[in-house]
Order: sequence, then C-alpha cells, then structure tokens
Amino acid sequence: MPNWSNWSGRQTASPMRIIEPASVDEMIQAVTAATEHGLAVRGIGATHSHSRVAATDGVIVNLDAWNGLVNVDPDGRTATVRSGTRIYELGPMLADHGLAIRNQGDIDRQSIAGAISTGTHGTGASLQNLSSSVTGLRLITSDGNEITCSPTVEPDLFQVARHSLGGVGLITEVELALRSAYRLHERLWSEAPEDVFGRIGELTASTRHFEFFWIPQRDRCACKSLAETDAAPSDLAATRNERVGWSHDIISSTRNELHTEMEYSVPADRGPDCFNELREMVRRDFPDLQWPLEYRTVASDDLWISAARDRETVTISAHQDISLDDRPLFEACEAIFRSYDGRPHWGKVHYQSASELAALHPRWAQWWQVRDRHDPTNTFVTTDLASLRP
Repeated sequence: MPNWSNWSGRQTASPMRIIEPASVDEMIQAVTAATEHGLAVRGIGATHSHSRVAATDGVIVNLDAWNGLVNVDPDGRTATVRSGTRIYELGPMLADHGLAIRNQGDIDRQSIAGAISTGTHGTGASLQNLSSSVTGLRLITSDGNEITCSPTVEPDLFQVARHSLGGVGLITEVELALRSAYRLHERLWSEAPEDVFGRIGELTASTRHFEFFWIPQRDRCACKSLAETDAAPSDLAATRNERVGWSHDIISSTRNELHTEMEYSVPADRGPDCFNELREMVRRDFPDLQWPLEYRTVASDDLWISAARDRETVTISAHQDISLDDRPLFEACEAIFRSYDGRPHWGKVHYQSASELAALHPRWAQWWQVRDRHDPTNTFVTTDLASLRP
C-alpha cells in the first residue's frame, strides 16, 4: 500500500490507493469503485491541514491535475474554479480579468476545495472566511452523480458542502463571489505586547488587515498591517519595511519551516484577555518555546460549523516544531482556549470530543443529518471524521 503524509509529515496514513484524476469521469470511477468496496474517499490538495481531516486508509484522490478557471463573469464579479486550483495560482488568473478573491489566509499553498472545506480564513475585522465567498458548488456523491448546490438549489447540502471537512462528496468546481482587483500597502514593525494591546482596537479598525506574531524569546510582537491603496505596485526601500502590491502578492507569506499548529477562535471582545493569559502561561511553563503565537481577526458568518458563526472573532494560533512533542504545549493552550468559549480550527490540532464539538456548534447534529442523507454509504466518512459523529 502507498504511504501518505500531510505537508509537515506529522500526519500519516496507508491508503489502499492514491489516484490523480484529470477528468470528472475519472473521479466518478474512483468514487463508485470505492463505494462498491466499502472504502472511504478523501480528496486532497496541498495537505496543509495539521489535523487528520485529510487522512484515510481508503482512497485518496489527489486533485493537483484538476485545476484552472472554468468561467469568469467580470460584470457579476464571480468565477467558477476547478477544485484542485491552488490559491497562489488563482490570484494571477483572476487579476487577468480585473478581479480578486475578497480575502485569503497568510499561507496560499492550499487548494480552493481544501481551504473552504476546513474554514480557512485570513485576517480583518470586517472580512469573513473563504467559505463565506462560495456561491455554488459541484460535487460527486457516493452514488457517482455529479450534482450542483447553491443557496437556492439544495440549500441544506450547500450549507454542508461549502464547509464540508471533505465529508459529503468530492468537490469538482467552486463558484466564488469576488471583488475588483485591489492593491495593498504593507507595513511591518515590532512592538511590545503591552503597547499593541493598549491600542488593539485602533490597530484592527484602522486598516483592512492587521495581525501579529508574538515572539516568546524576545517578548515582542512582529506586527503587519495592510491598507487598501491606489498607489502603484512597487518595492519600497527595505529599510522602511513597506511595500505596495496587488492583494494576491501581498497578503500571504512564505512559511517553509515545518511545524504543527493549534488554532482556536474566541469572541473578539475576549481576544486580548485570552492572548495575555496564553502569554503568561508560555513564559512561565514553556520558557524555551521558539515558535510564535499568532493573533488575527475574522468577521462573523452564518456557516453551520464555522468557528466564527454568529460572533465577531479573534483567532489565536500556537505552533511547535515537528521534531518536538507538541501535546504538552497544545494541551496547556487548549485549557485556556476552552475557558474563553473557544472553537477549534478544523484543519489544526485539537482534542475536542464529539459531544464537546456539538456543544460548541449548535448545528453540528443538523450538519450530520444532511451529510448522512447525501452519503448513506458513508463513503466520505474517514475514521477520524467518524470519531466526531454526535
């Protein structure tokens, strides 16, 4: 059997098959064969999730060869994209039509299907996660049919599929609501945590995007703000720690250092207190930690299992080197996150049980009911996902 691992190498599996289809027909054949043999199916892209959401010992469908734009509507500001398209590929494609996605994460290696399936987000108090921009989907269900869903066609399936954890079907196409292409002015600086939180409201409100990484060994915050601008793209002097560029060139960063990660979302008004408690804990209990805590903001949305559902949100991420045991740090962080009504990121490490997740997400049972209706054979339920069934 072939071996599989995620991006960092921390999550592994031994699938019966790994296939790389270049057509919908090949995907349908793979799904129907897996259903007949009782094997779980999981579509994958960059495998950048730190949880086991993409792992299976059944059939892995690598979507790398299934990429590109299907169609673009510049006037309606929408585009349909093949599911394996990487976000870093998507930016220039859309820019050629004068368009851009509304926001993206600080890493752009993910496939569009993987990013929406796990609730990937960027930062910005007025900006929702990427799944909130989805206006339609096509996916292959366990019976081998390719079906369409949207807010008006199979609306319950649409609610599940646009934040699916890979659990309801194999996504083939994603329709996105877009905006006109835009440029951003990036500023980078270092500041003490006390000073950052002395004006955290101003920092998150005064620019389109604000985030920081707290560096434990220096007890400093590496801050980044991005403000929309009409200035021409350029590389400003490096000593000024500023630059201007198109959104898809500016928002994301290159992060090649292998690591594992936990992220929780807490109510925005409790974010500063949660961060400060985490900071105190790390300095007291993990004085040798070399990896940062990341602080971002996300706007409320209406997705059934979103970490930002029905509340303005702050997300805080903890990181650890893959050569080290991450559990002591992450368990200590999770204890604090739980005390702040935190919800875990589906693509990152957490230790929540099915009943605990149901308490955090009131629509969790309904998500499963709709999922089960469209996948009665459980073709898209991996061992990990089954463990979370309410």
